[in-house]
Amino acid sequence: MNKAWIFLCAAGLLVFGVDQAIKLLFLEGFRWEGDFFSLILTFNKGVAFSMFAFLEEYLKYLQIVLIAALGIYLAMHRDVLLGHASAIGMIAGAALSNIYDRFIHGGVVDYFFWHYGFNFAVFNFADVMIDVGVLCILYRTWKRPNPTK
Repeated sequence: MNKAWIFLCAAGLLVFGVDQAIKLLFLEGFRWEGDFFSLILTFNKGVAFSMFAFLEEYLKYLQIVLIAALGIYLAMHRDVLLGHASAIGMIAGAALSNIYDRFIHGGVVDYFFWHYGFNFAVFNFADVMIDVGVLCILYRTWKRPNPTK
């Protein structure tokens, strides 16, 4: 197993573990109300901004199929997988953590509610790690030297 696979697995396990640990705090009753944001407990039955909540139980299976398809694509394009191992690991760990929530809790455990100036969607650590992972991939792709020049 080379370094890229170790980074991928380590990033995925770390994000999954941290996300589930934070969610456990809220499931056990932790709450906090602030002027700018609040830490609350909600269960999102959809995806971002509760989209596709109408799919109900089918959503988690659809997400598994999409992640499996992405995994097959990455297995066929190992250069992409190995070139962005840590970022892909972060995204995979976060996605699997949210899917795990759907099976165990009936919806994704969300808790961070930004409400200063406007009411924003409630989200969690896994959601942030997906965004960070995507930004890392975009940045590395943008900064990569272009071999055609």
